[in-house]
Amino acid sequence: MKKEALHRINEFINEPAVRVVGENIEPKIYNIKEALEMAYERGLDLVEISPNAQPPVCKIVDYQKFLYELKKKQKDQKSNSSKVVVKEIRLGPQTDDHDFNFKLNHAIKFLKEGSKVKVDVYFKGRTIIYKEQGEKILLKFAEALLEYGKPEKMPQMEGKRMLMIIAPKK
Repeated sequence: MKKEALHRINEFINEPAVRVVGENIEPKIYNIKEALEMAYERGLDLVEISPNAQPPVCKIVDYQKFLYELKKKQKDQKSNSSKVVVKEIRLGPQTDDHDFNFKLNHAIKFLKEGSKVKVDVYFKGRTIIYKEQGEKILLKFAEALLEYGKPEKMPQMEGKRMLMIIAPKK
């Protein structure tokens, strides 16, 4: 079973006329026989690069080199796109200074790596009455991280948790 090609090339182009582009070629419309002759004279392939255009656009190029450059371009685009990673740090409404600083150092490391940090204060049982303390601790956390990141989402209650998201500075 033969795998279908990505592009139609040479004799597989079944259009009467095509717009031909390429190096040292005047871009204009040729009939398919002329275009194929031009490609064969140069020892290259006629590759259909835009089949939906009227007439279809074909390029005279070495097909293997064309595929290589296409893959290279896709790889570059993929490497340039960034994936957003969210790291989570959990605090309590009565977190003391040592634990606070320990988690703060982790958050600084995550922000330097380029990850977002989701900080939440979890209220267990009756600690829900300390909502103000939870908000104070989150604001203190955000203030301590100002040189590394900026708050994207301010403290907000969601069930028994108070959340805040901090994005890294570029």
